[in-house]
Amino acid sequence: MGYPVTRLRRLRQTKLIRDMVSETSLDVKDLICPIFVDESAEERKPIGSMPGIERLPLAGLEAEADEIAKLGIPAVILFGIPEHKDQTGDAAYAAGNVIEQAIKAIKRRNRDLLVIADVCLCEYTTHGHCGPIKNNTVDNDATLDIIARTAVNYARAGADVVAPSGMMDGMVHAIRSELDFYGLKDTIIMSYAAKYASASYGPFREAASSGCQGFDRSTYQMDPANSDEAIREVALDLEEGADIVMVKPALSYLDIIYRVKSEFRVPVAAYNVSGEYAMIKAAAANGWIDGEKVARETLLSMRRAGADMIITYFAKEIAPTLGK
Repeated sequence: MGYPVTRLRRLRQTKLIRDMVSETSLDVKDLICPIFVDESAEERKPIGSMPGIERLPLAGLEAEADEIAKLGIPAVILFGIPEHKDQTGDAAYAAGNVIEQAIKAIKRRNRDLLVIADVCLCEYTTHGHCGPIKNNTVDNDATLDIIARTAVNYARAGADVVAPSGMMDGMVHAIRSELDFYGLKDTIIMSYAAKYASASYGPFREAASSGCQGFDRSTYQMDPANSDEAIREVALDLEEGADIVMVKPALSYLDIIYRVKSEFRVPVAAYNVSGEYAMIKAAAANGWIDGEKVARETLLSMRRAGADMIITYFAKEIAPTLGK
């Protein structure tokens, strides 16, 4: 029955009523906070294209983890900037590498903080691609061995979750097999299952010193025009043993988040990427938008689409405002 008997505005009259009929929530427990760890840094280094975000020295990690935990944020995801790089990215699994040290430092003080270790080689290669190069592209199968050894290294150091992000075919199978072989069967795999060749990663390249050379990543990351392909990628990763699947970026791919959640009914992560963060920060700095409100609305849209958890650079900033 329509107007005048039905008046939907009745349910919007007060905040109390609006909260009671709210269909979607955004809670601090939904957030994952990224941390950039710079092995050569002796102090915090601001990232120009990401206001409020910094590279941290290893010595500053325990204090950072304390702050994140006190905010109620349940998880962090670590990205390493090593002092030395090579053509193959072998430094990613070398004993005592930057992420191994970072995991141990955080777990010493905050054992209840969930530590996710990004498993990719772009920060560790001199050319900035996600694996060794052969015939002007990333050598898929050679990369699998390196990332599997890297995942074992991180899991042994204490990572609760390993997150392969290179979009190599068979990456989840390679990692799951290696983890299980070494008795690390309880280590969770969060796969970057649908990672697009997006233009929104620019600020991350600065943050992680991972700009690529020679060719772009479109030969291994997904075409932004494709939706069905994402479903195939997710299905394969789940079959290979992924526990959580991720869609990256999030804001331009809400339809993909929705499809993945609807079709598979598994835990879904969304990555609110650096470009999405930087655009809101830039617009807010110019006085064009209310940055906090737009950030909240953006993250809520990801939850509404079906994301169970969100990796976001807004985590520390927005956590104190949630529930208010």
